[in-house]
Amino acid sequence: MKQKIILLLAIGLLPVLVMSQKKEKDTIKVFYLGGQSNMNGFGYNKDLPTSLNKEFKNVWIFQGNPAPDENKTGGQGTWETLKPGHGIGFYGYQNKNKLSKRFGVELSFAQKLQELYPNEKIALIKYSRSGSSIDSIAARNFGGWEPDFNGKTGINQYDHFLTTVRNAFSVKDINGDGKEDYLQPMGIIWMQGESDASTEAIANKYYSNLKRLMDLMRASLHTDDLPVVIGKISDSGNNEVGKVWTFGELVQFAQEEYARKDKNAAIVRSTRNYKYSDPWHYQSENYIHLGIEFAKAVYQLNQK
Repeated sequence: MKQKIILLLAIGLLPVLVMSQKKEKDTIKVFYLGGQSNMNGFGYNKDLPTSLNKEFKNVWIFQGNPAPDENKTGGQGTWETLKPGHGIGFYGYQNKNKLSKRFGVELSFAQKLQELYPNEKIALIKYSRSGSSIDSIAARNFGGWEPDFNGKTGINQYDHFLTTVRNAFSVKDINGDGKEDYLQPMGIIWMQGESDASTEAIANKYYSNLKRLMDLMRASLHTDDLPVVIGKISDSGNNEVGKVWTFGELVQFAQEEYARKDKNAAIVRSTRNYKYSDPWHYQSENYIHLGIEFAKAVYQLNQK
């Protein structure tokens, strides 16, 4: 083998051989979807139009099992072709996923990306946990994304994210076509913040908490300037005082500040017009619209 390499070097063919080996890999654009319940998705599959109620050709998803802090099953899952059922109630296992009757932004997000990137292959990595906060003080039994929070076992939502990404990238052929895949990170989509709006002190720390978390997520995906799209939280006003998130405006300000200061970040504000199925979650049609807006925003960032 050594003699063969020396011969190839001598006649100038080794670079051609290396390029040929690289070309044999499938390049698949990969996007991470994360956050809390409105990223999980509370849309009903029965409400989907025919164009979304299907199995998507050339789109794959790895969704990590959503688990509380301290739980070792967080981040388990397996790659599969995207179809409805990746909303609330989804469970991921090492060899098989249990789909639910709900959906999130992933369907319309993928459909719009296919329009924007015709003939390209798309992969989604999703890990989100309903009720989760970034600040560990607000986590309660839902879980927190604060990287340094150890709890009892040292496992929190950030660890579940890392496990999800590690499990997803460990598979060398996600579509099973016999060809090794190159997963090209293209963006982080983040829909979260409501649980950090519970107290003034926690809400005032949201900008610094968000910035650090996004920087670490970028690093875990080996792309320092990876585009980040933030979904702006909103309020249904559906309680006795007409306001669900007491300090929601402070979190909204922090989200706007992050999008303004980070040159590779954007914010989606269409949530302010969405209707709710309960005090906390959007209606089915709004998840469809939000997915489209996320896709357009991350595409624009990648065109810079």
